[in-house]
Amino acid sequence: MSSLPSAAGRSRGKSGPAVPPSSLSPSRAGDFMQCPLLYRFRVIDRLPEKPSAAATRGTVVHSVLERLFDAPAAERSVRRARSLVPVEWERLLAKRPELAELFAAEGSEGADGGADGAAELARWLAEAEALVERWFTLEDPVRLEPADRELFVEARLESGLRLRGIIDRVDVAPTGEVRIVDYKTGKAPKPEFAAGALFQMKFYALVLWRLHGSVPRRLQLVYLGSGDVVTYDPEESDLLGVERKLLALWDAIERATESGDWRPRRSRLCDWCDHQERCPEFGGTPPPYPLTIQPKLPAPRAEGAGEVVGGA
Repeated sequence: MSSLPSAAGRSRGKSGPAVPPSSLSPSRAGDFMQCPLLYRFRVIDRLPEKPSAAATRGTVVHSVLERLFDAPAAERSVRRARSLVPVEWERLLAKRPELAELFAAEGSEGADGGADGAAELARWLAEAEALVERWFTLEDPVRLEPADRELFVEARLESGLRLRGIIDRVDVAPTGEVRIVDYKTGKAPKPEFAAGALFQMKFYALVLWRLHGSVPRRLQLVYLGSGDVVTYDPEESDLLGVERKLLALWDAIERATESGDWRPRRSRLCDWCDHQERCPEFGGTPPPYPLTIQPKLPAPRAEGAGEVVGGA
């Protein structure tokens, strides 16, 4: 998203100039619903965040599953996919050399992190290879010919709100029916916690519907961590509901942007947040708000307003 810092920029500790948000993606919508202050830190302040081994592994696995389809169908084997893991890791490391710090053992000498770091990297790569191999038990790449991979989509709603995102895979049947596929390297959540991932998929479906005029036939989540495939067939009413939710969400974001009032929302997810030292929930103080706060004008007084009529 042009208005958001890239993951690479954040992890390198570089923050760009503060700008008001101008569009919404599934991840940023999720940030605001999780914690408005987190949204502010990521979107407006553009504060750096440390890279994580889990998120980086997810990036590598996604790249492998994307590039595997560059090969002819008959060559899309488990062996080939596993061999792509170190290749994609090196490709990512060339773009983001700071990721080497993930496997640098404390107190070791040398940029490679020493023997402990090398062993940790080997374990990490083996875990990524295992996730890639599990995918072959869930889908057969020999029988798949995706219409798009890592597809960037953007649509502007009638309200003016821009929705943006990147879809892992789009399959189109000979009949023209569309399936949206998203890879998850974690485990499938319990049913009571599955709404977040499904919201993301409905977001993508809404964008494609607004772009092409037809509702995608199926949404498919592939959980490589647990070996589960979750599908959902959306209705037009589902997507209209998501659209209403996004408009309400964007209204709240605009009000917070103008007022500078970004409330923290404490939850179990705070344990993984990089910004605890700046969060009031943990005794911290957010940095000065980098945008100009818009003064709230008083509502116009109606004629006769404020006059006392009659007596008590």
